[in-house]
Amino acid sequence: MGGTMQIRAMKYGDKPHYEWEAGVLEQKDDYVFLLAEYGRRLRHYTKNSVFTLNNWTIEFMSSSLWFTVAADVKDGRISQYYCNINQPARIEGGRITFVDLDLDYVCENGEWKVVDEEEFEHHQRTFGYPDWLVRKARAELEQLKKRVREQAFPFDGSIERFIGRIPAEAALNEFRLDSRELK
Repeated sequence: MGGTMQIRAMKYGDKPHYEWEAGVLEQKDDYVFLLAEYGRRLRHYTKNSVFTLNNWTIEFMSSSLWFTVAADVKDGRISQYYCNINQPARIEGGRITFVDLDLDYVCENGEWKVVDEEEFEHHQRTFGYPDWLVRKARAELEQLKKRVREQAFPFDGSIERFIGRIPAEAALNEFRLDSRELK
């Protein structure tokens, strides 16, 4: 792997939300694939807590696309995809920062669904999302759904090709913290 990166999710208005570290699997001009290790610590500013995440996750972040992907890996396969709709990430040096816009597209047990609609609507008022941003977030969610349906990058096998980079002892890990608990 090519070193580690510090990832920081923000809420609109540059309010820290949560942060963690992950190892770089592949980095190109406008995206990066990361491997977040079993046992990593996630500092959650919104909840004023630190969590230990007991799962391996292959992550995708882009400076041109309006979403991130966290693919939880269990028993050598992806057990869940969790996609955030967000403003494009800023990838600078050893740090990635993105503004989480609340809407999420999640696949559990082979079924894709939108979650956190209520949170999106609440934060529109709380954080004062401008109308253009609300429209853009909803449009980007539709584009993400289309990308998943059409198996377009990174849902074209690009994420799965990194599963082999997870150490074999990872199969012994039993506990998995559901990503939605971190909201």
